[in-house]
Amino acid sequence: MAQPLLCLSTCPDAGTATRVARALVAERLAACVNRVPGVASTFRWQGEIHDDAEVLLLIKTTRDRFDALRRRLVELHPYEVPELIALEVADGLPGYLDWLVRETGSPCGA
Repeated sequence: MAQPLLCLSTCPDAGTATRVARALVAERLAACVNRVPGVASTFRWQGEIHDDAEVLLLIKTTRDRFDALRRRLVELHPYEVPELIALEVADGLPGYLDWLVRETGSPCGA
């Protein structure tokens, strides 16, 4: 089975998060993207400390689709350097993981 990944990214607002999530799922780069509003982020950017409200994306994909997902996220995202961290999924419900792999594969007949 393809290696499932959980990827984390943040967006500046709900509209951007929805647009990015829908594009990744529509293009089969992700099986599912959860949008978690109300994330408070503190970070250093260009020498200054920022405190911003963001929307966290929990992106379910596979190792096979990660490079394409990374390229597409950079194209879709308004940040100069968007966050993208990939974590390997050690285990999970087999039926869910099978679904994840199917949904990030080629559509039937393609």
